[in-house]
Formats: sequence, C-alpha cells, structure tokens
Amino acid sequence: MEVNQRIVRISAHLNPSNIQMEGSSGLKRVNCRAKGGVPGFKVAILGAAGGIGQSLSMLMKMNPLVSVLHLYDVVNAPGVTADVSHMDTGAVVRGFLGQPQLENALTGMDLVIVPAGVPRKPGMTRDDLFNINAGIVKTLCEGIAKCCPNAIVNVISNPVNSTVPIAAEVFKKAGTFDPKRLLGVTTLDVVRANTFVARFKIIYDYQKPECLKTYVLGLSDAEVLGVDPRDVNVPVVGGHAGVTILPLLSQVNPPSSFTKEEINYLTNRIQNGGTEVVEAKAGAGSATLSMAYAAAKFADACLRGLKGDVGVVECSYITSQVTELPFFATKVRLGRTGVEEIFALGPLNEYERAGLEKAKKELADSIQKGVAFIKK
Repeated sequence: MEVNQRIVRISAHLNPSNIQMEGSSGLKRVNCRAKGGVPGFKVAILGAAGGIGQSLSMLMKMNPLVSVLHLYDVVNAPGVTADVSHMDTGAVVRGFLGQPQLENALTGMDLVIVPAGVPRKPGMTRDDLFNINAGIVKTLCEGIAKCCPNAIVNVISNPVNSTVPIAAEVFKKAGTFDPKRLLGVTTLDVVRANTFVARFKIIYDYQKPECLKTYVLGLSDAEVLGVDPRDVNVPVVGGHAGVTILPLLSQVNPPSSFTKEEINYLTNRIQNGGTEVVEAKAGAGSATLSMAYAAAKFADACLRGLKGDVGVVECSYITSQVTELPFFATKVRLGRTGVEEIFALGPLNEYERAGLEKAKKELADSIQKGVAFIKK
C-alpha cells in the first residue's frame, strides 16, 4: 500500500494531468505537503478562477515561500490549475472544483486567501455586494473552521467591513475563533496611497536644507520625475470602503507636509480609487489586477511572519481595541501566530480626527450588518 501511494504521489508531480483535480487524482488529504516539493507553506485560494483569483494564483505560484498551492472555485478551477501548474516554480499546484471538494482544498492549509464573490459593477457600492458575498463567505468560513482552524485567513471578499465580522461570527460558532489569525486585506488602500503620494515630487533645496517643498505633478511628469512609490509608506486606517478609508498623510514616510488642498485631493483620490477603476473599465470589471498585487503582497507578509521574520508590519482590518469598535484597520506586526502586535493610531491632525469620526460612524453600521447576518 505504501509503495502504491508513493507511486501515485510521484506520478502526480511528473504528470500535471494527474494533479488538476484532487477528487480524481488518488491523493489523500493527509498528504497535503508534497514530497519532492520545495520547503515552505501550504496556501489555498478560494475563488481562484475569478478576476482577482487568477492573477493572485499566478503571483502566489511565484512566491518562493509557497510549497503547495490549492486552487478552489465553483467554476473553471481545472483550467486555471492547469495553466498555473505549467509555471516552472517550486510550488506544487492542485485544483478543486465545487462544494464537494471544498474540504479537500482546505485540509492542512497554513494560509487561506478568500477573494471569492461577485465584483463591483458601475453604480454598485460595496454595500450592494453584501447579500451575495455574505453567503459565500459564510459557507467558505464554515469549511475553514472544520478543516484548517489554525490557518491564517486573509479575507478579500467585499464588503470587507462586513465580511470580516461575518467570518468572525462563523468561527465563534464553531469554537475556532482566533482574532490573531483573521485578517481583512486592506493593502490595496495602502498601495494606492503610496502611489498617489509618490506623484507629489519631493524636491530638496540644497541651499536651504530646512526647506522641503512638494509640488503636484501631472501623471506624465510623475512617471519621469516622481518618487518611487516603493519608497513611500502611508498608513491607511479605518476600513475598506469610501470614507472608512483614512490615509494618515501626517505620518507619511519619508516625512513630508501637504497643504489643506493637497490633503483633501489625496484623501478623496485614495478613498475613491476603486470607483475610479470601475468607471474606467466601463462595465468590463473592477480593480482586479491591482487587488491581486496587493493581496499577494499582504499574503507574502503573512508567510514571512509565519517563517519567523522580524519587523513585518502591514495595515489590516482586524479585531481591535484601538477604538471603541470591535473591528478596525491599523498597522499590525505579523509573526508566527498571525497578528502579534497592534499599533496605536499615533498623533492625528485636525483633518484626520474629523475623518476618523466619519469613518467610525459608517464602520459601526457595516460591522453590525455582518454580525446580524449570522445571528439572524
């Protein structure tokens, strides 16, 4: 029996057609970490065939910290799995199609990423997505609670302000809730903030070292002269929709100062970045590529934390006591157990304090809506 199982496993690695769908491969759930695969972590993407999921699957296949990549969806999972499995990177890829294979997809995972759900369309708010995506997240989290209760869970499905509380309530009912391991992905807000702020060219006056001036440049000028967005770090707190997205421009690194007009422009641009993409695509989709990039960036941070890297700090929407709200996005330090430290907001200016009050009011309603969905 042992010899036969070994032959099946080796065959699955050599012949991609044998690994496309777990239900037909002969591999058992207990053998989640592939022999012969690279050392690393086991990652599942739920909603891998969607607009975000396909790009995210490719990016996670490229991540050297991933040893086994499970791709789950209710449609088209075999095709995405076959496509991604041809990439010559270390991770072994397996596909899972439909509800009957959800448990196989989840068993033994270290990190579960959830982009499943319907995307935003023109004129649709994140709140409009609630009725559809809430049920999807509930079902998937029930599977996570049963099959990999100790996994780190990254929730992308919108509206994140409500779906993270939904996930928390599902895990509480199952007796598996660990607030350190449930993280809402708000990294796209940070990515946008870094990019938009980087377009404010910082010019240093060598004759007067105390002077640091900022100029708003056009996009073409910014591409030539602007600061590299990877060198900018803007904390974004609150939530992941509209006015709940609060960039703390007073805490931007490298330090800089902005006029009231610049702060208002940047804040509005960051808060409405998703709408900007939806309108630009004119009915053809939402922010899938940038979201996949942001999700992969955050997942990589979670994996580095699991690996034991020190100083891994990202913003995330989590169970929090930073404010009176039960959930709030802020800077956190990631480690082997998930969230190992939650940072305070720090000093806020008058504009940010006013924005915080607006954010908390809307967040409270979104959180309650998610909790009520499960408790009803």
